[in-house]
Amino acid sequence: MAKYLVIVESPAKVKTIKKFLGSNYEVDASGGHVRDLPKSQLGIDVEHDYEPKYITIRGKGDILAKLRKEVKKADVIYLATDPDREGEAISWHLMKALKLDEIEGKKVYRISFNEITKNAVKTSLKEPRQLDMSLVDAQQTRRILDRMVGYRISPLLWAKVKRGLSAGRVQSAALRMICDREEEIDAFIPVEYWELEADLLDAPSSAGPKAGAARKGRIKPLTARFYGSEKGRMELKSREDVDEVLNALKDCRYLVDEVKKGERVKKAPFPFTTSTLQQEASKVLNFSTQKTMRLAQQLYEGVTVKGYGTIGLITYLRTDSTRVAEEAAAAARTYIAETYGPAYAAGEDTRKAKGVKIQDAHEAIRPTDIRLTPAQVKDSLDRDQFRLYQLIWKRFTASRMTSAVYETMAVKVKADGYYFNLSAAKRVFDGYLCAGIEDEEEETGLSLENLKEGEELKLSKLRESQHFTQPPAHFTEASLVKALEEEGIGRPSTYAPTITTLLGRRYVAKEKKNLYVTELGEVVNRIMKENFPSIVDLKFTANMEYLLDGVGDGSVDWKTVVRNFYPDLDEAVKAAEKDQQSVTIEDEQSDEICELCGRRMVIKYGPHGKFLACPGFPECKNTKPYLEKIGVACPKCGGELVEKKTRKGRRYYGCENSPECDFMSWQKPSQTRCPKCGSYMVEKGSKLLCSSETCGYSVNTSKM
Repeated sequence: MAKYLVIVESPAKVKTIKKFLGSNYEVDASGGHVRDLPKSQLGIDVEHDYEPKYITIRGKGDILAKLRKEVKKADVIYLATDPDREGEAISWHLMKALKLDEIEGKKVYRISFNEITKNAVKTSLKEPRQLDMSLVDAQQTRRILDRMVGYRISPLLWAKVKRGLSAGRVQSAALRMICDREEEIDAFIPVEYWELEADLLDAPSSAGPKAGAARKGRIKPLTARFYGSEKGRMELKSREDVDEVLNALKDCRYLVDEVKKGERVKKAPFPFTTSTLQQEASKVLNFSTQKTMRLAQQLYEGVTVKGYGTIGLITYLRTDSTRVAEEAAAAARTYIAETYGPAYAAGEDTRKAKGVKIQDAHEAIRPTDIRLTPAQVKDSLDRDQFRLYQLIWKRFTASRMTSAVYETMAVKVKADGYYFNLSAAKRVFDGYLCAGIEDEEEETGLSLENLKEGEELKLSKLRESQHFTQPPAHFTEASLVKALEEEGIGRPSTYAPTITTLLGRRYVAKEKKNLYVTELGEVVNRIMKENFPSIVDLKFTANMEYLLDGVGDGSVDWKTVVRNFYPDLDEAVKAAEKDQQSVTIEDEQSDEICELCGRRMVIKYGPHGKFLACPGFPECKNTKPYLEKIGVACPKCGGELVEKKTRKGRRYYGCENSPECDFMSWQKPSQTRCPKCGSYMVEKGSKLLCSSETCGYSVNTSKM
């Protein structure tokens, strides 16, 4: 009988797939890529039409030797790497490294499967194909462009800042987004606004005894929010605006002017894509993007489940599609009808996610078998694997269910020429929420259901409250992934590695869930913006992604993309090498004397920013934190304020007398005191703002 060899990427898949196939099949793994561009040089021949030079990756020699032995024994070889452009490229590199295209008498095919199940693997063997060279070229182009950016710009950063830094095509654009957000936050000026609410009670005398009896048990007042006047919506921007309304409302009658009843339908969510899985896992489970992908990889490749053996629990984890195979959708409809009832099973789903360009080569991320509920596999998974599987299972199940339905009421209350609004909602059918999806909408019940137009309500209390608009939120890993996807920067496989690189290079610090740009990140971003504006331009980067997608579908020639990209990059690098010498950070002398050797210490620049070091290194290795004085007295103790860094590199301002004095501020304090409340003020762009959250005083320094 013929002998068959199946080559996969991960050794973790070997055991899972081996049990699906007969004794004539040998399954082995490449361990990912076996060839790549050399680390010691650019590896692209720019003089000869940008031909890449590939070499065997160090440590892969033994793997290739073992695979060559298996190839000799086999009559048919199946390249079964992952079902994406990276997997296609790995299959091509295996073809070249094992010289499969040169061996006579061997049949070589490419197979792929979206899930590691017996049915999916056996079906793929019945539908073998040739390598898709358009997908291979798309991966090659991406790799070459990334290499060009990294190997041409990184040495410049080493010269201008410090060794060990890096630039990247997607990485640098992502850093630009984080820096831009920080600038928005720093430049944000809070705007005062007020809210006015009316606590209203029944007034049975005007509504009649019947209406009063219907609501006799209600003691809690109804809270109505101020809307505006007969002219339309009014914004209350100051205390004066509020006082004007309050004066007009004295001795007013509060009458129900309009009652509207309706129904609102809340559609089931889409199943997960890579991006939405990372976002939801961060939000619900507090997982980093890297952790989510690591766990998802384990669930995809296969885990041992009691009663089932080793099986893949979810479909392929790198996808931006929400499509679901009809077979899986039909199985879900049957399961939902049996488990929850026919009313909960949705029909065929024709919806498509909007707002981003979707590559529909894969399905959404879903369980390979909906009948394998989280409860059934819980004892076979570790805690984090179980939590992620449960998240995926619930989301997929919910996506195949009917909508949740709410009864709604909206009531408009008139007080002379002003209006207040009341609203309520009651869920009358839970639909997809039955799958265990949390309802983010607060259900208020229909406490307004007996109100009638013309009925009078009694005012219990008017409550006003002062607020200030809030600055944009700092990026979290989840919101950055969402923003990258919306901007078209990167693809599902690049989100987690990009964030990991930014954190690893210490361009960005993570505190709690928020991402903050470090001083080092600011310097690198500034150099990139000044010298390589197109690399960090979001539209340019997004357009490049679309060109790469065009290479993948065969509509764009990959060499054309590279030919148009490299000359401009080369010119920009040469200009930066010539014109940007002034950005080199020199050792600046400080006033500090080294207590070990008596030399005057110098200011150095490290991953966390500036620090003091003895110039006698390596004889004297003394270092100290660099505390840059800002010429402002501490509002708490009168000592001098200094600029400091958190452990992760975020800048803040504290007292030189720390830890005895615990004063700190994220914004740079000013010597000026607030004339309104006496608090210290902070600098924000061209304005000074009062540090008190309840004051809101600000002044434009450019006009002082």
